[in-house]
Amino acid sequence: MVSKNQIKLITSLQQKKYRISNQLFFAEGVKVIQELLQSNFELEHLYTTQFDFEEVSSVKKSLIHENDLKKISALATPNSCLAVFKIPQEKEIINSGLIIALDDIRDPGNLGTILRLCDWFGIKQVVCSKETVDIYNPKVVQATMGSITRVCVAYVNLEEYISQTKLPVFGTFMDGENVYKSSLSQEGVIVMGNEANGISEGIENLIKNRISIPRFGDLQKTESLNVATATAIILSEFKRNLS
Repeated sequence: MVSKNQIKLITSLQQKKYRISNQLFFAEGVKVIQELLQSNFELEHLYTTQFDFEEVSSVKKSLIHENDLKKISALATPNSCLAVFKIPQEKEIINSGLIIALDDIRDPGNLGTILRLCDWFGIKQVVCSKETVDIYNPKVVQATMGSITRVCVAYVNLEEYISQTKLPVFGTFMDGENVYKSSLSQEGVIVMGNEANGISEGIENLIKNRISIPRFGDLQKTESLNVATATAIILSEFKRNLS
């Protein structure tokens, strides 16, 4: 059974201010939880409806009923388990190789997918503007499918960060140079913009390397690509010559 205080705490973690004040977040689903357990993330407590996770001490594990899981889950159809983890201290930013910079990404699914893409393409560092959705949002954690454990994420004053970096900065724009014909380095910051408004004006002014994904459709009426889809194409092109 889950106590009223536990229910109150866990459900409060759906909001950023309570994640910050408690320094806790939660994850749902066997795969994501297993990935977190095998990483440096510290488990606070695990709630499960199954006799699983034998590696977890009984002190930090509770066997609960499905009805109790529904009370604490953020999912419309809860999985079989939910685990609360401590938010780790933010690591020092890796200022080498390729870095993805996210300018005001608001959709949790997009951020989670972008982290999975970074994991797939070997991008170790993501820097986010302060306005970008919180990485520990339950929907983001779910969408990463475990990649949250392998990609470093930092929240910074993005305009200040880009103005100070010594790496070349690339930005994605509709009027940029065709990415398939561009000279792309394996060191640099790649800026991806907001879903509706693209890259903000202040940051745009700092970008010297403007690139774009060309449209091949006959009518040329598609306004833009989803930011996660665009990130996949851009990273694939940056990495293409290394395969």
